[in-house]
Formats: sequence, structure tokens, C-alpha cells
Amino acid sequence: MQINPKLIKNQFEKSIDKYNQNAAVQHIMAEKLVNETAKFQTEFKNILELGSGAGLLTKEIAQTFKFEKYFANDLIEKSEKYIKNIIPDTVFYCGNAQKIKPSQKMDLIISNAMFQWFKKINTENYKNMLNKDGILAFSSFSPENFKEIKELTGLSLEYKTIDELTKIFEKDFEILYIEEFIHTLEFSTPLELLAHMKNTGVNSLTTQHWTFKEVKDFCDNYSQKFPKITLTYAPIIFICQKK
Repeated sequence: MQINPKLIKNQFEKSIDKYNQNAAVQHIMAEKLVNETAKFQTEFKNILELGSGAGLLTKEIAQTFKFEKYFANDLIEKSEKYIKNIIPDTVFYCGNAQKIKPSQKMDLIISNAMFQWFKKINTENYKNMLNKDGILAFSSFSPENFKEIKELTGLSLEYKTIDELTKIFEKDFEILYIEEFIHTLEFSTPLELLAHMKNTGVNSLTTQHWTFKEVKDFCDNYSQKFPKITLTYAPIIFICQKK
């Protein structure tokens, strides 16, 4: 499946005001990511958050880590307002997380539920942005993620496995921590499930707007296929350190 950055930006722009209230699993991921990173280090000179969105991860960072300067990035301009409400003197970079050029080297680069949108991860870029012994910590999703949606529609991102992520990073980074877990949400109706996906911006898998009939068919098929209306999340927590 081809990833369309403009579509991703548009969908997250529409959902950003509702994101934090609906992103229950992403909240769990943010807490785990920060808590596990804190076991290695809690004080940093410079922190860069990638895909900062509405500040879900930012709040966890501000409560747990000590730092001198905070940098944040997102595709969506409106994210800057959310982040500066939490950390007022944040330096904000709007744009593709793999193309930004921060003015300083970082001691921690951290990102929640964003790396799955990269078809190719540019490890060299993150290596160059980090100081010696700098930490890169991120969460993503394994191929089990949204397995119900893939089974019904055939639509899915090309999620990377833990082994694939390890192979990508082990050349330039020491792997400190990896965790994979499953979290299943249950809904009353398929329409409620679709609303959840819309409100968390993850309906960016297709450029097509579904017709009423397509939505009805999806709901009917979902109810027939699965005894319960569930959506499987399969998060990965990945923490590594620059060699």
C-alpha cells in the first residue's frame, strides 16, 4: 500500500482536537514508552519529540524527564499550539519527521505511534541528530495491528516486525529494550469502531470516501465475520542507544 503524506496530514488535521480523548491505546503506549526510557535515563539536555500531535506524549515527558531544551515536530501546524501549552518554550519544526534539520544535537529523540507511517526508516538521519550515547525511543505497531480491518478490506500499512526493526537499527544503535503487546478494544457497533478510527486519524489507509452502501456493507460484513465488534492494536516499544 502506498502511503500518501498529504492524506495522512489531512486526516490528522481533522482529528487532532478529538485525538487525545479517543486515543486510549496510544495513551498506554506513551506511558510505557516514557516509563521504560526512564529506567535508562531521566535527565537530558536536549529532547526532540517527533509526531507531537496534540501533546499526548508531551505531557508524559514533561512529568517524568528533566531537560534544558525541548524540540518538537509534526506535519500539522496546529500541533505547535498544543505543545506550547504544555512546554511554552518549545522549538517547533513543522514538516516530515525524516527531513527536518534541528539546530542542535539531541540527547533523546522520542516518538509515539508514528514510525509505522514510514515506508523506509532513515536510521542515518537519527544517528546524525543524536549526541554520543544519545537515545532513540519510539513506539510503533506490529503486523497484527488492525488485523480485523485487513481481513475485511485488504487495507493495511506495511508494519515492521520486531526482528525487522532490530535489523534496521542494530548497525548504528545498541538495542536497549523491546516490548510487544496486544490491546483489544471492543465496540457496540461497527459504526462506533469506524468513528474511533476517524477520531484518531488512522483512517488514512485509502484516498476514497466510502459511499453509504460501502459503509453499510462494511458494517454488515463485520457483524457477520466476527462474534464481537473488536479492533486489535499490536503496539511495539523500541528503545536504542547510539553506538
